[in-house]
Amino acid sequence: MNIETKCLHEGYTPKNGEPRVVPIVQSTTYVFDSTEHIGQLFDMLTEHMYSRISNPTVEAVEKKIAALEGGVGAMCTSSGQAALLLSILNICSAGDSFISTSTIYGGTVNLFAVTLKKFGIECIFVDADAPEEEIQKAFKPNTKAVFGETLANPALSVLDIEKFARIAHKNGVPLIIDNTFATPILCRPIEYGADIVVHSTTKYMDGHAVQVGGVIVDSGNFNWANGKFPEFTEPDESYHGVVYTKDFGKLAYIIKARMQLMRDLGCSPSPNSAFLLNLGLETLHIRMERYCANAKTVAEYLNKSDKIEIVNYPGLEGDKYHDLAKKYLPLGCSGVISFSIKGGRANAVKFMDSLKLASNVVHVADIRTCVLHPASATHRQLTDEQLVAAGINPGMIRLSVGLESVDDIIADIEQALEKIK
Repeated sequence: MNIETKCLHEGYTPKNGEPRVVPIVQSTTYVFDSTEHIGQLFDMLTEHMYSRISNPTVEAVEKKIAALEGGVGAMCTSSGQAALLLSILNICSAGDSFISTSTIYGGTVNLFAVTLKKFGIECIFVDADAPEEEIQKAFKPNTKAVFGETLANPALSVLDIEKFARIAHKNGVPLIIDNTFATPILCRPIEYGADIVVHSTTKYMDGHAVQVGGVIVDSGNFNWANGKFPEFTEPDESYHGVVYTKDFGKLAYIIKARMQLMRDLGCSPSPNSAFLLNLGLETLHIRMERYCANAKTVAEYLNKSDKIEIVNYPGLEGDKYHDLAKKYLPLGCSGVISFSIKGGRANAVKFMDSLKLASNVVHVADIRTCVLHPASATHRQLTDEQLVAAGINPGMIRLSVGLESVDDIIADIEQALEKIK
C-alpha cells in the first residue's frame, strides 16, 4: 500500500461482523481461562494482560505508526517527552553518555542536560552542521547513542540524517531521530539510516489538539549484539532471564522498552487518547500537504516584508537548509515557520498580541494557526548561550500555519505588522 492508504488501513483489519472503526477497549483488565496461561504471559509477552503494558486500541495505533515509518514495531507513550525519555533509558544507564545536536526543542534540552544528568547519564551537545571529524571528537568510550531532530524546533534547521547515521554506526551506536515536525508523510528517517524514530503525537499526527501522546518506532535494523549493549544480549533477571536479541530478534529494542520501562514507569496512553490519535492519522497525508502549501506561501510573504529581519523556512529558495530540504523533505517542510521581527523582543510581543485569527498558545502543529515566542516560553529555561546554540534570538517567533484560507492567514499577519512602528 502507498502511505496515503496506510494512513487509513494499517493497524486494524476488522473480521466478519466486527466494527469498521478501531474500537475503544476501555478496560484495564483481561480475563484468562487458567493460572497457567497468565503465568506464560509473564514469561513471554504474547497477549494483552494489563493495559499499562499494552491495550488493543493502543496496539492498533502502534502498528499503524510502525507501518508509516517503515519500522518493525512501535510503542505509544503518554507524551512526547515520555517517548524521548524511554528511548534513551532503553539504551543508557548511569555512567553512560550520548550525543545530541544542540538545535532541538527546549524541553528536550532540559530533559537531556538536567534531568538525565541526575540519572547519571551525560548528554554531549554538538553543532549539527559541524564536519564529521569535529563531531567524532565528542564520542567517548561510554557513548551509547546519537540524537537529532529531522526539522529542529523552532530553528527549522534540517538535519543531515545520512551524515549522522554514518557517524553513529561508525562508532557502533544507534541513531535516534525525532521526526515530529516532518511526520512520516514528509520524511521517513529509517530510509536514511536512522535506527529509532520518536514523535510527539500531540503535534501533527493528532493535529487537532485533543490528546497528548508520544511514540517510539524501532527500525529493527541495529545490531544490538555488537558487544556495546550487554543488557540486550545477557539474561534480564527482572523478566525471568529473557535475552532480548535471542528471544525477539529484530524486535529486541522495542520489546525491551515495553517489558522493562513501560512495565516499571507506566508512561502508557489511555485507549481513548489512542482512538483520537488514530482519527488524526487517518487524515495526516491530506493535512500535511495543505500545511506545507500554506506555510510556503506565508513564508514567501514574510520574506518580502521590510519589517522582518529573517525568515527560517527550508522550503524557501536561498534558505541555508534548502538543499538538505530538497533531499530529505521533497514534499514540503511542514507548516512551521520561525522568523524574527526587526526591533527585537518588544516588537515580537507587539506583533503576537495584535494577531486576531492566530492564537497565542503553548502548542504547535495544529489545524488552527498559532504563534509562540520561544525565548519567553518553550525555551525560557535556557541560558543565552543555549538559546544561541538552539538557533533562537530574543525576537524570534514560531508561527505554526494552520489549515485556514491562506489569504485569511496573511491578512491577519499583515494587520498585526501594521501595528509595529
